[in-house]
Amino acid sequence: MIIAILFVIGLCVGSFVNAYVWRVYKQETGHGKGKQKKAPAKYSILHGRSMCPHCEHQLHAKDLVPVLSWLSLKGKCRYCKKPISPQYPLVELLTAVLFVVSYIAWPLLMNIEQWVYLGLWLVSVAVMMALAIYDLKWMILPNRMVAVLLSLALVQLLVAVIWQQSLAPLMTALWGALIGGGLFYVLFQLSAGRWIGGGDVKLGAVLGLIVGGPMNGILLLFIASFMGTLVAVPLLALGKAERTSKLPFGPYLLLAAYVVYLFGSRLVDWYNQSFFIV
Repeated sequence: MIIAILFVIGLCVGSFVNAYVWRVYKQETGHGKGKQKKAPAKYSILHGRSMCPHCEHQLHAKDLVPVLSWLSLKGKCRYCKKPISPQYPLVELLTAVLFVVSYIAWPLLMNIEQWVYLGLWLVSVAVMMALAIYDLKWMILPNRMVAVLLSLALVQLLVAVIWQQSLAPLMTALWGALIGGGLFYVLFQLSAGRWIGGGDVKLGAVLGLIVGGPMNGILLLFIASFMGTLVAVPLLALGKAERTSKLPFGPYLLLAAYVVYLFGSRLVDWYNQSFFIV
C-alpha cells in the first residue's frame, strides 16, 4: 500500500517538476520576448495555472492526469494539436520510480525520525530531478534551483542536529561539502572554467553536504566521473562529440548523489570486505 501511494505521489510530483522546469526557464530567459524586470503572473511557480508549452492555453483537470492524459491525447495538445514532448510522461514515471526505490532501499528502519528524513529526501529528489532536466536541455544549473536544494539540505541537517542533540551530523556534512565542492573548485580555477562550470562547483558542494562524510564525498565524485566517462567516450568514438565539446555534468552528479545517499554505506562496506580492508 505504501509503495502504491508513493508511486502515485511520485507521478504527481513528476508532473509538477515538468511545470517547474518550464516556468523557471521562461523566467530565466525573459519569456522568449527579451528580458523583463518581472515575470508575468502566468509563469509564477506557485500561482501560475498549468498550460500548454506551445499555445499556452490553460489546461483543465482532464489534461493533467500524469502519463494517462499524454497517452490518451497521443502526445499532442488538446487545443493546438502540437506535439508534447515524451519528456513529460517519462519524468513523471521516473520520479515515481525514484520515490518507490528510495522507500524500498532506505538504509535504516522506519520510525518517526526516519519518516521525516525520507520526506525531506523525496522533496530533494524532486528538485534534483528538475536540475537534471534543466541541465540536460539547456546546459545550465540555475542558481535558484541550487538554492532550493541547499535550503532542503540545511533543513535536513538542522533536523538531524536537533534530533540527535549533537553536532556530529554538521561536521559530517561539512566534510562532504568540502570534498564535493573543493575538488571542482580547484579544477574550475585551474582551467579558467573550461573543464567544469561554476554551476557544477556549487552543485558539488550542495550534494556533498547532502551525502555527508569524506568517503561519501569521494564516492560521489568517483561515480559521477565514471558515469560521465561511460557516456563521453562512445560519443567521442562515434564522432558525435569532440574534445572541446561541452557536455552537461550535472545529471551525473545528481544521479551519483542519489546512489550514494541510499547505497553509499553498503558500497563502502562491500569495497572494504572485497579488498580485505579493516
